Amino acid sequence: MNLQEQIGALESEVDQLIHAATASREAKAEAIDQHVNGEQTAVADAPVETAAAEPQAQEAEPVAQEKPTLHIERPSQNEITMTIGGKSVTLHPLQLGQLIEELSNARASMQPEVPPNLPSGWHFVSTKNPVMAAQKQSNGDRLLVLRHTGHGWVPFQFSPDMVIQMYMMLTQK
Repeated sequence: MNLQEQIGALESEVDQLIHAATASREAKAEAIDQHVNGEQTAVADAPVETAAAEPQAQEAEPVAQEKPTLHIERPSQNEITMTIGGKSVTLHPLQLGQLIEELSNARASMQPEVPPNLPSGWHFVSTKNPVMAAQKQSNGDRLLVLRHTGHGWVPFQFSPDMVIQMYMMLTQK
């Protein structure tokens, strides 16, 4: 499976998770509306008793008003479980890499931008001597792609002036 297919599969899983969380919220809101209006619902043609539904509806009301929260667990070394609105998805390394890629692409277009300076107290994992690839672009820019152990392949594009500045910065004593 190529990267585009993997990204598509992950997008589908994330969409399903979001849809499930939204459907759950809508179902709770509908149940509350039905209870408030005195309606009864049927599950497999069995009537729901109003007395039994009343406490449940009262408990569900605060939940229906809350936004779904994201909860992340790490049940083992090679998997992450994400839960949104009571629906869980377990991601393995390839799927997690796809999610990181998609989130990174989305974050790049969001406001406010990532802070221009490193925030104090920021925690990170660095990759010593990463594998890298460079490519000259048709406009004279250089594409540098570095392999980070957590973020995966991270591309950067530099203008010729920036390449010179980076060379000078890296060779300073």
